[in-house]
Amino acid sequence: MTLRESARSIFDAALAAGDVRPLVERALAGIARPARGRVLVVGAGKASGAMAAAVEEAWGDRIADGVVAVKDGYTVPTHKVRLLEAGHPVPDERGAAAAREIRALAESAGAEDLVLVLISGGGSALTPAPAPPITLADKQAMTRLLLAAGATINQLNAVRKHVSLLKGGQLARAAAPARIEALLLSDVVGDPLDVIASGPTTPDVSTFAEALDILDRFALRERAPQTIVQRLEQGGRGEIPETPKPGDALFARVRNTVIGNNALVVDAAAARARELGFTPHVLTRALEGEAREAAGRFVELVRTIRSGRGPVTAPACVIAGGETTVTVRGRGKGGRCQEFALAAALGMDGLRAVVILAAGTDGSDGPTEAAGATVDAASAARARAQGVDPLACLAENDSNAVLARTGDLLVTGPTNTNLLDLYIALVH
Repeated sequence: MTLRESARSIFDAALAAGDVRPLVERALAGIARPARGRVLVVGAGKASGAMAAAVEEAWGDRIADGVVAVKDGYTVPTHKVRLLEAGHPVPDERGAAAAREIRALAESAGAEDLVLVLISGGGSALTPAPAPPITLADKQAMTRLLLAAGATINQLNAVRKHVSLLKGGQLARAAAPARIEALLLSDVVGDPLDVIASGPTTPDVSTFAEALDILDRFALRERAPQTIVQRLEQGGRGEIPETPKPGDALFARVRNTVIGNNALVVDAAAARARELGFTPHVLTRALEGEAREAAGRFVELVRTIRSGRGPVTAPACVIAGGETTVTVRGRGKGGRCQEFALAAALGMDGLRAVVILAAGTDGSDGPTEAAGATVDAASAARARAQGVDPLACLAENDSNAVLARTGDLLVTGPTNTNLLDLYIALVH
């Protein structure tokens, strides 16, 4: 097995550990079915369709109705729960329509009903529910501005929650007084309940004032849609009610359970690496920061291992989980994993018998068909041999074009799970 094949095998083992079916089945075993009321299923996220299918397999005879929003291409066969495709990462009108259906079904729930809420990464963008007079176009523009500025998912969601009718605990408010069991697949470092898909069923600890501070931090108050700025300013002055906070009585019948997170895939990757004869070294389960900077540190650790001064000796496998960010300054196309891979490739000169894989466990890296990429010390040279300047492309955030030319893209298609990104370095 080549190093590239070994890296892919390790990644595939990690994906298998993120299979949502057993995770959902295990969680449902601890949930009491309602004695007389209905079971309603709502949700949103890249993996939520697969979660809905798992719920149907276990509880299909009890489900009265359901609607879940998923990313384009992430549908699976279901019978009781309707899966509605919508835009991601920039929300679209299909997502707004799905959000209205989800909210309406939640509002129909009575005190004897059980509302199963299935949440995974991407759920926030897939269910835009702009608070009037904010329009969907306003939210789209705000999302693009924050993504391009390099905002973290926590920062992006803090703003989203305060311009929405669904996020930040407001789905729980809509479903009250029904009993709510929310199953969450975490794509956020540290698994903060209020951040995963913008916390539709959890108390919101962020405030209007913090959302305004985020706009100011990225110098966006003047560039952001004025309807959004005005709402945040009104909320900051106390003229608009805050999102539900910890201690609110509406959460008395709400339980949120994280059924899977990045630790699952990192541990599975380490186990597979060991099976293949590599000594695993888990660098972190919380990798964050600018993708190209994180890549530089990753390569430096590989060089340290190659020199014999690292935390493990070759053959070794360095593993990190997390989610980096990209501050977009150019006009190219790519994603955080592809940018990480290209930056790593540029720093790998002379590193023989080393490959680095960076990929999203959801199978989607930015607005591309790739999950990420696998690079080696010859990747940059292969690009130059085809007349492509990889350094100039990195400056333009055009990692996808380079990695497509070098044959380094990793394409999985929809994986129906979403447990952050995985970064793997094999040193032979």
